[in-house]
Amino acid sequence: MIPVITISRQFGSGGHSIGEQVARELGIPFYDGEIVNRVAIESGYAKELIETQGEYTNPSAVWFDMSSAGSLYFQSPQDEIFIAQKKVILECAQKGPCVIVGRCADYILRKEGIRCMNVMIHADMEHRKKRVLERYENISDVSIEKRLAKKDKQRKTYYKYYTDKNWGDFTEYDIMLDSGTLGERTCVSTICALAEVF
Repeated sequence: MIPVITISRQFGSGGHSIGEQVARELGIPFYDGEIVNRVAIESGYAKELIETQGEYTNPSAVWFDMSSAGSLYFQSPQDEIFIAQKKVILECAQKGPCVIVGRCADYILRKEGIRCMNVMIHADMEHRKKRVLERYENISDVSIEKRLAKKDKQRKTYYKYYTDKNWGDFTEYDIMLDSGTLGERTCVSTICALAEVF
């Protein structure tokens, strides 16, 4: 039986697109934006806030949570969003095989003992720059490297904060694929083939 597949990815590496294609080829549900919609209903927070807080640590929110006099009883909006995301991720995974992108899904599922194949998609800076510049028209070539580095740093900090693990550490994943070298099509076919025998 095909496992739940989680896709972690560097910003601009094509992880979302790869995950979507894998789900389509395997005939299983794909969860990324859908998680945002369900968490919005679950938590009562706006979708825009969930999109910015759902994978990226907000240092001021973390600082406020840790320094607040009532921090033993107070949860920051980011913590509440994480709890709601965790609930939605577990509900999706418990229904059967699916593809889930980001949001510490690899850690959440393993901790709960749910069978999953955890994939990390990465690529070198030049491939990521090219992809982001093609996809987002309002980003200039001058600022792109800083933006990529910032996004990765925020994801790394977020992952560390909620899992106490290192995002991008090869020991946390079953497969790491370089989409820049291999190309999306090879990444998709590799994940699908491995899922069938995992």
